Amino acid sequence: MRIRITGEETVYSGWSKIIRAEIAAPDGGAFAREIEHHGDAVAVLPYDPQRRCALVVAAPRAPVVWAGGPDALIEAPAGMLEDGEPAEDCARREAEEEVGVRLADLEPVAQAWSTPGVSSERIALFLAPYAEGDRTGDGGGLAEENELIEVLELPLADLWTRFEAGGLQDMKTLVLLLALRQRRPDLFD
Repeated sequence: MRIRITGEETVYSGWSKIIRAEIAAPDGGAFAREIEHHGDAVAVLPYDPQRRCALVVAAPRAPVVWAGGPDALIEAPAGMLEDGEPAEDCARREAEEEVGVRLADLEPVAQAWSTPGVSSERIALFLAPYAEGDRTGDGGGLAEENELIEVLELPLADLWTRFEAGGLQDMKTLVLLLALRQRRPDLFD
């Protein structure tokens, strides 16, 4: 093992925790790192193969605005896993809450650490075909969570054009779009 955690202290606990970890290095030295922990997550890109479009959201993100980024990012529906919840169930729940679509089939893409230098979050990524008849409502997220979500149903060709122009800046959405284009290039014509 390259490093070993020898101690930890929770320095903040709210929606997420900030933990100060004491690290033992292989050379016998020691140092500290902060770890942000809020649990694991999922993201799903619902796409309609017949109409060649996808359901995404435009959502404001306080950290992005704070860092000087755009008012809202275009993102695939995503959310946090609840205790013991299977990632597939969470992906279906988030898609229904955020974009108003009931998903049956999920196509696994990857499980990856989202920002391993600072966060313990691991995110399960899925693609999911849907049809017009799978729409269950307007979406928009949960009012009590102040998600402020705008639902967008965009042509895949438009999403790809935005990607090429640097207009997609959310990492999970970029990965999902690239995976869909690699698996189904015919949908982007």
